[in-house]
Amino acid sequence: MNMSSAQVFTQAAMSRHFDFVGFDPRAGLSELTKKLPQMPKLAGVTPASRLEVRTAPEMVSSGIAEIDSLTDGLPRGCLTEICGPASSGRTSFLLAAMAAATQREEVCALVDTSDALNPQSAAAAGMDLKKMLWVRCSSIKRTKDRHEFNRATHTSSKTWVSEEHKNDRSEFSALENALRVTDLLLQSSGFGMVVIDLGDISFRAARRVPLTSWFRFRRAVENTNTVLLVSSRQACAQSCASLLLQMEGRASGFRRPASGTWGQDSGPQSAISFLLSAKHNEAGRVPTHAQILDGLDIRAEVLRSRLERKPVRSVSAAFVTKAMRIS
Repeated sequence: MNMSSAQVFTQAAMSRHFDFVGFDPRAGLSELTKKLPQMPKLAGVTPASRLEVRTAPEMVSSGIAEIDSLTDGLPRGCLTEICGPASSGRTSFLLAAMAAATQREEVCALVDTSDALNPQSAAAAGMDLKKMLWVRCSSIKRTKDRHEFNRATHTSSKTWVSEEHKNDRSEFSALENALRVTDLLLQSSGFGMVVIDLGDISFRAARRVPLTSWFRFRRAVENTNTVLLVSSRQACAQSCASLLLQMEGRASGFRRPASGTWGQDSGPQSAISFLLSAKHNEAGRVPTHAQILDGLDIRAEVLRSRLERKPVRSVSAAFVTKAMRIS
């Protein structure tokens, strides 16, 4: 015992009640020193390496063999997030995952914040629409089309700023509706997969979703058979996501057209534009997602996984999408 702290044991302090068995406060410091070794010791701190390992969650197929070989599938009872820019394969991933879930005779729910789902594409991807609940939170136009329209019709900067604020309010309203709907869906515990599509929501709006909401969703889905899947442009759920996948399109998967050029900045978006215009001229109508993404070379990378002891950022997989004709 450190004798420098002897001044603490004053007569006033020793007159207080202590839960020491057989200890007389009037005996003084010497008696206390004798009793200390006989007192039961506090439980030691267990090292982190000896803590009980949490049971690994059940994994289900994502519908894409390359992704399954990379992550063993999608974990049940966990929040999985897929992030990536436009034309990165996020929509193809969502359609494949929901199609695989409905083929397992599970009921899926899609919280569509921007009314982006094409039911014909979903059916062509193998999804049973009778086993899917589609919640349309709003009718937000795609960002690219909206900006092009504003540039063509509004010339003053004041009007442009006003339109931007209006669009932001629409996005925030859609996000608020999506959060409320997701709460109700997770509380019901009757869905095999719940998907939140934030792909057409700007990151400026998506990042304003409080971390407490993602934490509440993660807690609600724990110890259940539900797969919670979030799709966004950039990672939003942060540490609440048990599995985080980043997807990107690679230009090497496209062939240069025989006539015409794409310019020096050729990339996935240029290839998508070429395929869209070619199929539009051939079929006379705007194609759906499944028709556009013909031969799109996708690369998926694991940024974070709580299922692994070591970082797995360097682990990646690649796959190529296929076109499906819709009658």
